[in-house]
Amino acid sequence: MGISRRDLFKVAGLGAVLGAVHIPSTACAVKTPSRALPPSKGNRVVIVGGGWAGMTAAKHLKKELGDKVDVVLIEKRKIFMSCPISNVWLGGLVEMDFLMHDFHTPASKYGYTFINATVTDIDRDKRRVYTTEGYVDYDYLILAPGIRYNYDAWFKGDKQMARYCATHFPSAFIPGAEHVALKRKVDNFEEGTFVLVVPPPPHRCPPAPYERAAMIAYVFKQNEVKGKLIVLDPKEDIKPKGPGFRRAYEELYLGLVEYVPNAKIKEVDPVNKVIKTTAGDFKFDDANLNPPHQAGDLAWKAGLVNPKTGWCDVDQLTLRSKLDPRVFVAGDASSVKGFPKSGDMAHNHTKNMVVKALVALLKGKDPYEAVKAPTNTCYSMVNGDPKEAIVINVIYGLDKKKKAPVKKKKNVVNDRSSQLARSTFEWAKALYRDMFS
Repeated sequence: MGISRRDLFKVAGLGAVLGAVHIPSTACAVKTPSRALPPSKGNRVVIVGGGWAGMTAAKHLKKELGDKVDVVLIEKRKIFMSCPISNVWLGGLVEMDFLMHDFHTPASKYGYTFINATVTDIDRDKRRVYTTEGYVDYDYLILAPGIRYNYDAWFKGDKQMARYCATHFPSAFIPGAEHVALKRKVDNFEEGTFVLVVPPPPHRCPPAPYERAAMIAYVFKQNEVKGKLIVLDPKEDIKPKGPGFRRAYEELYLGLVEYVPNAKIKEVDPVNKVIKTTAGDFKFDDANLNPPHQAGDLAWKAGLVNPKTGWCDVDQLTLRSKLDPRVFVAGDASSVKGFPKSGDMAHNHTKNMVVKALVALLKGKDPYEAVKAPTNTCYSMVNGDPKEAIVINVIYGLDKKKKAPVKKKKNVVNDRSSQLARSTFEWAKALYRDMFS
């Protein structure tokens, strides 16, 4: 399944590959002096970021409080594209339509304001979000900026090399044009060595690189590629769902996939196509190069990131910023011990923790008594014909004395099956409905 012109038009509003590259700048943010909205007559919650966390927050805040709260969602993209299921699309097993949703329908249905604009600055002292359409004041802010790529870890501030790497070997962990570029690479690869670099943890969706490897191998197998896929993993083994992925590589893609553990990156030379690791040096003909992840740029603009970790320190039960009680950090940018940075977890902890806590605060109640324990489910497609998947599910509890979540039960199914593949699509449809319908 190739890329249609229709698909290209759909991603046109999602931003170019270089938009996802973290290249530090000393330029000052432009603060638009005009208001984008008049002052709110009651409590206003501004949500920055329309991904899995932001969309969940906007709908469920309005469902919980209705006209008692003014909810504003700000997102720069013109259309929503899901990162979950994108590997399945990469493998040609689903149309791009399955990943795409509009921002206007849920805003109209549930009565929140959607502003399609780019955030240029966040002033926490004034409680004001500046955008290209003007500024918006808030009483509470839900920051859901996702991730950014830390190319500095590889190139030590060399912006030109970072741009070259991002342009020629895009990561595609941020939805948009990068995914289209990666799909073109995979579909058109004919022979040689293709390298996939697994980013070091914590990174967005822990099983995603291994699922991506399976889907790339599936395409290579269908296209009878004369070559192999090398997976360079900084960890000592595949985690999570290691046995399931290993069996898929060995039983379905024997000779096509070479998995290399303990391959911590020492040097990346995208120009000469060489990667030096603690497991040896690797030359490649093409690649999917994934640098370390950090909290998204807007979290840094807001001054809420711990520079030692690259993530936002938050209260473990409410996801309230430890630096600002008026800000909640939802989705992948937050750092909660034991929470994977996945779409399902972003949806779950936003709905059950962030929204519940904020609703309690606005009602003058104890937020710790309101929060509920989340769950996390992650399906991974490993075969395309027949469609087969594996899954992990984690159920959490809340230790309210220690004010921290705890894992109560983990269930992993490493035996791939068509039933789990069908469940993959049903899981996605259910969550899309909960965010957009």
